[in-house]
Amino acid sequence: MNPLPTLPLPDLTGFTHRWVDGIHAVEGGQPTGPAVVLLAGFPQTWWAWRKAMPALAGRFRVLAIDLPGQGHSDRPHDSYDTHTVASRVHAAVTALDVPKYWLAAHDIGAWVAFSLALQHEERLHGVALLDAGIPGITLPGSIPTDHRAWKTWHFAFHQVPDLPETLLAGREREYVDWFLKAKSLSPFDNAETDHYAASLAAEGGLRASLAYYRDAEESARKNRDSVARRPLTVPVLGISSSHGSIPDMAASLSPWANNVTGVVIPDAGHFIPDEQPDAVVAALTTFIAG
Repeated sequence: MNPLPTLPLPDLTGFTHRWVDGIHAVEGGQPTGPAVVLLAGFPQTWWAWRKAMPALAGRFRVLAIDLPGQGHSDRPHDSYDTHTVASRVHAAVTALDVPKYWLAAHDIGAWVAFSLALQHEERLHGVALLDAGIPGITLPGSIPTDHRAWKTWHFAFHQVPDLPETLLAGREREYVDWFLKAKSLSPFDNAETDHYAASLAAEGGLRASLAYYRDAEESARKNRDSVARRPLTVPVLGISSSHGSIPDMAASLSPWANNVTGVVIPDAGHFIPDEQPDAVVAALTTFIAG
C-alpha cells in the first residue's frame, strides 16, 4: 500500500509500482533477465534513474527502489543507519522474488549499497557505486575548509539538531534547486526540481532525509566493524564523473574490496544518472557482462 497517497506518483512507460512492507519499488524489463537494483541519493528519489531504466530494461529485470524516507516509501521516525536501511531494502528485494542481483547506487544510495554488500555479499553478483564517500570508509572524518567545502558543507549542517528543519520547512524547493544547480553540469528543468522538492516537503520527508546524516556516525561504526573482519570480495565498480565530488571512486574503494574497477563519466557533475544516462547504462552493461 502506498504510504503517501497524496504525493504525486509519476509513471514510467513499461514499469509498474510495487510496495513491500512500506518500501516502494518500480519494476520493469525482462522478467527472466539478470536483476539490477537501483538506489538514489539526496535530494532525489527513484526518479533519478528514469532516463537509464528504459535502456537497462532491454536486457535486464530492473527494480528502482525508494529508500525509507524517499519518494513513496514510508518515513519511520528512527533507524536510518545504513545497515538497518540496507536490511529493509534487501528484504524488499527478496520479497519481490529476486534471489540474486546486481546493485547500482548513487550518493546516499551508495552508502546503503556498501552496507548491504557487507551484510549480504552472497546475494549480490556485483555492486556499482556512483560518486559517493562512504561513512567510515572513504568519507573524510572532517569537513574540508578549502575550495572543496561547498561540496560537503551540508553534511555538518544536516547533523545539527532542529536548526535545518527550522530554516528549510516551507523552503524545500529552494534548497533542492540549489543542489541540482550547484552540483550538476546539465540543467534540471522545473518539473524535475518540483518532483524532488515535493517528496522532501511531504510529511516526514525532511526529517527522514536529515536522519541519514544524523545516523552517519552509527553507519560508519558498523561499516568499520564489518570491513575489519573481512573486505568485500564481490566485484565493485566505482563510477566517477569529470565534475563530481569523488575524482576516482575506484582508487578510494580499493583498500576495502578485493575486486575493484573504475570508470570516469565525462561531461557530468554529481548527478551522473540524470546527466549522462547513456554512459551510465554502458558502464553498467559492461560491468555486468564482464
